[in-house]
Amino acid sequence: MNTIEMPKEANRNTHLKNVVYTAKTHTTGGRDGGRSVTSDGRLDVKYSLPGGPGNGTNPEQLFAVGWSGCFLGAMKIVAAQMKVKLPADPVIDAEVDLCTGEDGYSLQARFNVSLPGLDREVARKIVDGADQTCPYSKATRGNIHAEFNLV
Repeated sequence: MNTIEMPKEANRNTHLKNVVYTAKTHTTGGRDGGRSVTSDGRLDVKYSLPGGPGNGTNPEQLFAVGWSGCFLGAMKIVAAQMKVKLPADPVIDAEVDLCTGEDGYSLQARFNVSLPGLDREVARKIVDGADQTCPYSKATRGNIHAEFNLV
């Protein structure tokens, strides 16, 4: 893999005090037949267009997987802070839509969260707290319409 040095003024993360982890990928070809590989080799994905031929995935599916996985982790943190035991089988069914309109392409998302056995009000507080905690939710707030539904 080739490494590209970014000028210091272009490095947007210089304000961060403590980087916990940096994900590094190498992507070629884009969403129509391309490929992305992580620097540690643990993830190697092929791309294909949504609904098109091929056996690859697409960026929207990867975004849904990443955001929902992070969100579930944030729910665990919030539940622990609230001293609430999460059910053994919490589930998030995430849906990320690729949309088009007058302003071009955009995304929107729905998270259908199942926390069986928890009081609905407590579950709502956990979901709302996770939305404030999850780095994906923070990064997308104000840019992507997202709904967090209890099912």
